[in-house]
Amino acid sequence: MNNFDPANTAQSLAVVEFSTTGFAEGVNSKRQKILSKNLELKSFAIKDFEGNKDDQEDYIANTMATYKKNLTDRSEHQLGYPCNLEYDYKNLNQLLCFPINNIGDPFTDGNFGIHSRPFEVGVLDWFAEFMKIEKNEYWGYVTSGGTEANHHGILTGRKMFPNGILYASKESHYSVAKAIDMFSMKWVQVETQVSGEIDYHDFKTKLLANKEFPAIVVANIGTTMKGAVDDIDLIIQTLKESGFSQNRFYIHCDGALSGIILPFMTCEEKVISFKKPIGSASISGHKFIGCPITCGILITRKDYINFHSRNIEYIAPRDATIMGSRNGHAPIFLWQALNKGGYKWIQKQVEECLKNARYLKECLSKARISAMLNEGSIIVVLERPKDEEFIRKWQLACQGNISHVLLMPHVSVEMLNTFLDELIAKRLTWYKDESILPPCLEVDIGKENCACALHKC
Repeated sequence: MNNFDPANTAQSLAVVEFSTTGFAEGVNSKRQKILSKNLELKSFAIKDFEGNKDDQEDYIANTMATYKKNLTDRSEHQLGYPCNLEYDYKNLNQLLCFPINNIGDPFTDGNFGIHSRPFEVGVLDWFAEFMKIEKNEYWGYVTSGGTEANHHGILTGRKMFPNGILYASKESHYSVAKAIDMFSMKWVQVETQVSGEIDYHDFKTKLLANKEFPAIVVANIGTTMKGAVDDIDLIIQTLKESGFSQNRFYIHCDGALSGIILPFMTCEEKVISFKKPIGSASISGHKFIGCPITCGILITRKDYINFHSRNIEYIAPRDATIMGSRNGHAPIFLWQALNKGGYKWIQKQVEECLKNARYLKECLSKARISAMLNEGSIIVVLERPKDEEFIRKWQLACQGNISHVLLMPHVSVEMLNTFLDELIAKRLTWYKDESILPPCLEVDIGKENCACALHKC
């Protein structure tokens, strides 16, 4: 992989080639990715006020006021990333004066007493039931985010099958690539359908080419860019048809965003369920539920934890987590959110987000703007805006010729209408010259969703 120097900001767009070695094929396939301009950030300086308390307090107060104003403005234009801004935890301010640390195993008490393990286990029990696994059969913990949860799941598969090969689709979250690098794993990249769902034929072809090695599979329960969901039943069927018995494969389900949405819809075959032979699953806490602290939930089978667990005399309990110290406030936030809302609240939020996603897709189609919405997804994929400032204003995640909008609970119809009005007006200037046309997105989202001059959906 070519090294990208973030200090080089001379160009607004940097084209970087990533060489990906397909382990099964033994060949290099190259993709181009466009990296947005890296803007130099200004820091808030740490100053020495030489004992002048008034100047010190004024500086801190003014800095915080400026920062809060910026956060408020950015929150009003947050459309491209999966975090829910609609929550209220003001009553928990009383706990911020405590350094709550859940170091070690959440199910074992230790010598450090300022922890929130009872809240953490309550949250884990809720998610275990949600994923259909009995309390005495699961283990898990509240992680720092989806990446750590994915890493724990993948590492478990790695330890179970040291000579195994990891299979992940090209639409998998970048945390999977991090895990492959960190754990020095052999891996095979699997192609995807236009929707972003894994290509089961390609998956089978690559399994058969490496059938002497156990398979460690990452199932995407909602891909990052398109919200596509891999069919767990079809993955298991493909593994078995390729000669992999249940004791020769491990499946980790990355359900960061959609993992909590699908059970409230009629998508049983794609729901995370430990009634199926999966090994672990992850869901982010700060995404759909909403939390001021990034966090995730990792659930796995208790029998697998011996691969990780070790006794640490310093903290007294055993530890099978990846991190040492763990944030103890996050479980309390999640515990309160689930107690206040529960299933009915999530169901209502899911229905509203799906309705808004359909609304945005219809508006874009009427305006003859290329757009795609996968079934059961709250992610609307659309053509990448030509204006980097517009992208930054609305905080749109982009990949190649596409970007996307996530219809999170905080996104209102009014917010969408403002975005649509600005986008349509901007496009009139971007494409006022008839020689400049919107890109063809047939390869990215399918010709049925492409509104280019050739397809005009």
